[in-house]
Amino acid sequence: MDNNKAFWRIFKRRYMAMDRPATGFLDFLHLHKEKTFRPKKRFPIGTLRYNLHKHAQATLSSGLDLRQAVRLPPEETFEDWLAVHTVDFFNRINLLYGTISDVCTRESCPTMSGGAKYEYLWQDGQQYKKPTRLPAPQYMSLLMDWIEARINNEEIFPSNPTIPFPSDFRSICSKILSRLFRVFVHIYIHHFDRLCQIGAEPHANTLYKHFYYFVTEHNMISRKELNALKDLTERLTGETVKK
Repeated sequence: MDNNKAFWRIFKRRYMAMDRPATGFLDFLHLHKEKTFRPKKRFPIGTLRYNLHKHAQATLSSGLDLRQAVRLPPEETFEDWLAVHTVDFFNRINLLYGTISDVCTRESCPTMSGGAKYEYLWQDGQQYKKPTRLPAPQYMSLLMDWIEARINNEEIFPSNPTIPFPSDFRSICSKILSRLFRVFVHIYIHHFDRLCQIGAEPHANTLYKHFYYFVTEHNMISRKELNALKDLTERLTGETVKK
């Protein structure tokens, strides 16, 4: 069966359960935490960015509408808000991929794709100077290493709030977030059945909505690229997605 058709068959049956507690997902993480976690990027306690991170987490926990939760708080700088969310999305999406990585293999996923319509090639300007077709797990590993190197680079993501962000910080984060979006595309199209099996689809849906609202609120990813999950987005948000 075509991957897109299989995804929608499962999703239509399951998406109404997206708000129930994801106990199966939490149990899965507990049992497999040694495989699913990378060291998290953390902001030093007591700094502005740490406080913004805690504020964002508290806002999510309060049940505030996600569309409102991603808006820039008054009197905060956009760069700080962007840094906090880029790091947070990296941590959470990396974790989400870890939950299905056992079924994402070179044999099952010989390309980094989202069905027959979308294929993502890897290019980093160093080891891969030209766009290169890679198996999905290799692409994911290179992607996570590539992002990790940037968010741990003090010249890009300074932990000291007195040090300014680089002038191209927005474009750097835009590229990071665009590549993280591809992880959602691959997981939803090729591994949605695995998310359902471990009870992780409510968590994935909430994470995706949070991510989508943030990148559209702040124009971080082009509408053309977001069209890869247009149908899913419309079902989860109840909104019509512009092309």
